[in-house]
Amino acid sequence: MNPIVAAVTERIIERSRQTRADYLARMEQARRNKPHRTELSCGNLAHGFAACGGEDKNRLKMMQRANIGIISAYNDMLSAHQPLERFPALIKEAASGMGCTAQFAGGVPAMCDGVTQGQPGMELSLFSRDTIAMATAVGLSHNMFDAVLCLGVCDKIVPGLLIGALSFGHLPVIFVPAGPMTTGLSNSEKSRIRQLYAEGKVDRDALLQCESDSYHGPGTCTFYGTANSNQLLMEAMGVHLPGTSFVNPNTPLRDALTKAAAEQACRITELGPDYRPLCRVIDEKAIVNGIVALLATGGSTNHTMHIIAIARAAGVIVNWDDFSDLSDAVPLLTRIYPNGTADVNHFHAAGGMALLFNQLLSAKVLHEDVLTVAGQGLAQYTSEPFLDGEKLIWREGATQSLDSSVISSVGEPFAANGGLRLLKGNLGRGVIKVSAVKPEHRIVEAPALVLHDQDDLEPLFKSGDLDRDCVVVVRFQGPSAIGMPELHKLTPFLGTLQDRGFKVALVTDGRMSGASGKVPAAIHVTPEAYNGGMLARVRNGDLIRVNAETGELELLVNESELAKREPAISDVSHNHHGMGRELFAGMRRLVSGAEQGACSLFVDNPGQSI
Repeated sequence: MNPIVAAVTERIIERSRQTRADYLARMEQARRNKPHRTELSCGNLAHGFAACGGEDKNRLKMMQRANIGIISAYNDMLSAHQPLERFPALIKEAASGMGCTAQFAGGVPAMCDGVTQGQPGMELSLFSRDTIAMATAVGLSHNMFDAVLCLGVCDKIVPGLLIGALSFGHLPVIFVPAGPMTTGLSNSEKSRIRQLYAEGKVDRDALLQCESDSYHGPGTCTFYGTANSNQLLMEAMGVHLPGTSFVNPNTPLRDALTKAAAEQACRITELGPDYRPLCRVIDEKAIVNGIVALLATGGSTNHTMHIIAIARAAGVIVNWDDFSDLSDAVPLLTRIYPNGTADVNHFHAAGGMALLFNQLLSAKVLHEDVLTVAGQGLAQYTSEPFLDGEKLIWREGATQSLDSSVISSVGEPFAANGGLRLLKGNLGRGVIKVSAVKPEHRIVEAPALVLHDQDDLEPLFKSGDLDRDCVVVVRFQGPSAIGMPELHKLTPFLGTLQDRGFKVALVTDGRMSGASGKVPAAIHVTPEAYNGGMLARVRNGDLIRVNAETGELELLVNESELAKREPAISDVSHNHHGMGRELFAGMRRLVSGAEQGACSLFVDNPGQSI
């Protein structure tokens, strides 16, 4: 193994020794070595299969074969989740063919950050992850199931499903993706038109047409944001079947992969000889593999929180130092928008996940000796699925890039490191994604411009007051304050200022997510301003240094002056009502800091669920 990856893995194992042991003990206690529905009384069981057809009802009564629980995030508003409507029927057909049964155990909410971006609903987005985790647990709490298939794709949905499923880690769990939509308007052209709209050079009709041409059909948005980072992570951590992440929806191959996931779930329950529970698949090495794959592809910064929360659900303790140190060891191998012009369909065509795993395994930065839902060892994930007539088979994937502008090699990477950096200093700790930021823009030292609302930037931009070097500080955006919304309304304005030759950076306790682009952005800053972080003491005109090369995040004001300052107070009560926000008051009170996963589901002892 690469010595840095090995050292980080070992310290995670040591740090997690007690919490991981406690988690595994709970999962072992939940095992039954027989169908779990045998625990139910006759009345319980009768309720559980009352609506089933005759054949399924008989199989469930016989107590000999597995019953697969389906947890789905289907709705037909989200393009990424609309294809999931057809999946339960495919799964039930495949399970029946294996002599087993499958039941739709429950649905979970699935909101779209693309719809709520810049709207009040975005303040529920991060908390929707924890809500999804709880909804997953509710669906599985009937104790009818011997394995689980999780159907979900987008931003908070996959992490929420996995966090919830890990509470049932004694069961095998396979994630079943829907795939990306086909390529529409190029991401670079979309970005260009958005910026022209911000400058007032095109009208709303032109902008709407651009967006419609980009997001045009069923499937995941094709840029490499959190949704597609989710798919990569699930495959890297071994809970997808190999090569399933980026096959387009509503195709024969996608349907065959969905059926194959159901068949595999039937094979790996504790009722047979090849038991592969989720608690053994998601371990310290799998978590490191997920981080490495994320870094090698310049993936979503949201996962600096989601992976931490997922790991804690499995009794594994991870922090931002682990991300930062791994980033130093992992080469950047892809250029996918916003880190390039290609989309995920181009990535898939250039060799995709099989080629990526091949390169990372050859560089010895991935742990090969892991258990996956497909079997023992990650090497099988260098294969890719295809249809031979109507038969689904896997063949060895590409070993060399089919488009070196999209996927490079470990011998000639796009960058020597993963492009995700830890920033720290007297302003706190935060993360910055530099894979899309040109080297000449990675160091900014400029006066602060302090805002408490992202909507306050546009009038300043239009008035010309922003035509200068500045570090825009947007505070009171953290999880405890208003739920940590994404702040993408800032991007076109800041990008335009940078194009005009000004030195510009963003510092915030909010989020920018997987679409973080060309402007240096110190995000997820913790402690957040609402909880007394140093961000609350910044004043307009203070010099701030954001140095992505050295990892500095400094307020250049002497300590004696800072000691005299009273922290600013922002009345965020108006953000706590309307659009359902009042229902999430408990989560705002319980939520941990960003580096602890921004999670409301754990008590102070990490890894222990409430």
